[in-house]
Amino acid sequence: MASILIITGLAFALAYLWYCDRGKSWPSTIVKTVPLLAFAMAGLVANAPWLLALGLFLSALGDFGLSREGDNWFLAGLVSFALAHFAYIAHFVVLSDVWPWMAYQSALVPALVLTAIVASTEIWLSPHTGALKWPVRGYAVIIGLMGLSALVQPLPLALWGAVLFIASDLVLAVGLFRLQDGTPARSVTSYTLWPLYIGGQLCLLLSGVFI
Repeated sequence: MASILIITGLAFALAYLWYCDRGKSWPSTIVKTVPLLAFAMAGLVANAPWLLALGLFLSALGDFGLSREGDNWFLAGLVSFALAHFAYIAHFVVLSDVWPWMAYQSALVPALVLTAIVASTEIWLSPHTGALKWPVRGYAVIIGLMGLSALVQPLPLALWGAVLFIASDLVLAVGLFRLQDGTPARSVTSYTLWPLYIGGQLCLLLSGVFI
């Protein structure tokens, strides 16, 4: 059953590529929300850790929010993803029994690189986020903590999931806040971030299902 749910999620994720650069609509919202709902259900069926399944479900809510028009929906999606990252952080802490900041001892170079990436958003991102500046700042810190927590857990597949997830969020930030609608570069970001995001979430799911 879990395999069927994963395949269903991937099928809808593939279908969403049709909507990536076609504006927001209810059909695109439905197609975008199904993959992570299917992944979350697959996690539950396969007895994945409940915090991991919770993170996947909250990510589905985040997808729903970001698929709708307006700052309020964007903020709702941002909060949902922030909560998803807290669930992932808690999952990694339970898994490894190590707190995120311990990455500075066991994985110093990657931890410093990740910290630099998060800090750099103050230069290239925050000045362009308008009224969403503080929510975006908070989200950047939270996803940075998620990345640090992934560095100190024992599953390489989960680490790859975190890396791909962070990469997708960086692409999303550039597309939303630094590029104009309708430009070729904006289209490229739309088609780039989705595979990164789905790949990252799939890695996170599989790291908890097949352990």
